[in-house]
Amino acid sequence: MAHRYSFTLTLLISTLCGVRAETTSSRLQVQIPKNLFRTQGYDHREALFGVPSYGGSIAQNVYYADSDLCDPNVDVHKGYPTRPMDENNKMEPWKSPFILMVDRGTCTFVQKVRNAQRAGAAAVIVADNVCMCDAENDPDIGCKSNAGFSCEYRVPIMSDDGSGSDITIPSFLMFKQDADKIKDEVKNNNVVQVEMAWATPAPDDRVEYDLWTVPTDFLSVEFLQSFKKASVALGEHAYFTPHQYVYDGILANCQGANGENMCRTLCTNSGRYCATDPDNNLDEGISGADVVTEALRRICIWKHFGADDGIGETWWNYVEQFLERCNTPDYFMNKDCINDVYAHAGIEGKVVEQCMKDSGGLEGDVPNSFLDAEIKAKGEIGVVVVPSLYINNSVMRGKLKSSNVFKAVCSGFLQGTEPDICKSCTACSDNDVIDCTSTGYCIASEINPSNNKSSGGVSTGQFVFSMFAITAAFGSVGYWQYKKSQRQMRDQVRGILAEYMPLDEDGKDADGAFSFATASNNGTQIT
Repeated sequence: MAHRYSFTLTLLISTLCGVRAETTSSRLQVQIPKNLFRTQGYDHREALFGVPSYGGSIAQNVYYADSDLCDPNVDVHKGYPTRPMDENNKMEPWKSPFILMVDRGTCTFVQKVRNAQRAGAAAVIVADNVCMCDAENDPDIGCKSNAGFSCEYRVPIMSDDGSGSDITIPSFLMFKQDADKIKDEVKNNNVVQVEMAWATPAPDDRVEYDLWTVPTDFLSVEFLQSFKKASVALGEHAYFTPHQYVYDGILANCQGANGENMCRTLCTNSGRYCATDPDNNLDEGISGADVVTEALRRICIWKHFGADDGIGETWWNYVEQFLERCNTPDYFMNKDCINDVYAHAGIEGKVVEQCMKDSGGLEGDVPNSFLDAEIKAKGEIGVVVVPSLYINNSVMRGKLKSSNVFKAVCSGFLQGTEPDICKSCTACSDNDVIDCTSTGYCIASEINPSNNKSSGGVSTGQFVFSMFAITAAFGSVGYWQYKKSQRQMRDQVRGILAEYMPLDEDGKDADGAFSFATASNNGTQIT
């Protein structure tokens, strides 16, 4: 069985080697000291995990841990610059808020940032310990790798090791020749203040956002199940395009010299288009070829039911229904299940199936125009991992959560052109954002106090209506109490009269004195 898994490994490695690094949408600048300030900022790489503050920035003093921070027991009393001693004859701990610089090496980027987060860091800068070869060979840069290390030809990627969902702070990788300058400053006990900023390109009054994923990606499920409301609410102000991440089987050597499929169940079209096996079992369950098939189906559904308006409510309906009904090994490729999803999503299945055939189909050594277009687009934009979301061609970092995506999309509008739904809902708490896109307002008690762009609370009309309802309720209670007291007074008066007033032989009031108890001065009867 081990040799079968080598197909998947070869597929991943060969594909990643053909992909360039993603473009960055962030900025790294040294504000203090002035001699380290650069007009264009510092070259760096963003982590593919953590939660950046889109449209915002973090500017804090830097502490250098003088460690790779792989040990979870972080000693906050060490590092630079040095601080005064406390009563235990230890240096005072790092004073919050701060940005922590740590060395690259020994463990994953996620482990380093997690340990820094637990130590109280607001953000992390990982200082590279190896020079890029072009920097080492350029005498004007003069980068020197640490002893025992050779230069690197490829830029390192701060990827998620699979456990980074708990990381809530941002982090950058800083190249060695630049990080060394900051280390020198803090080791000389000088203050260094660094600014880390994030901005979504905002060219005009319409935002374009693209999702790259695969049908079996569990990390995008929550987003796919809940973002339809926001997509509809954004309307014509935003244009959404879903993409399917398909591997180039020819590049991965999955097609033999005679056109045979060398990667078997991982690929379609005689090894041209491939996907990894989601359950790591090449003989049972969902195969890579099944994933490619469903990917092509979703591409066709989008082209027929979403490409025109960029909203694609019918596409969202299909994906929601598929995840609910067919997203298991037993039903993933079940035709009856697919037809049931078509019916519930309001899609004519024949149109989709014909589209899949017209694009080139999935049989034989035949190119498929739609899948070729996805492979080309993936290479042009530089998609490295899935799921990935791009806003105005700039990758969004952090967890693919509907509230995060909505706020990031809203930050991509040219200032002053944001739609009303963004003004109303970006101030909501994360749990309330998507519901707000339907109702138009936040739950007042859950407004995010850190967002000052909009109150996002209850509207004036809602407030007036609520006050009217409360006033009416109190008025009704007061009126009921008044009527009750009147009835009690009337009964008491009648009781007194019945006991003391003289009655005639028929039991009637002898002199009509009781008449005042049944009539008021203005003639209104008291009953």
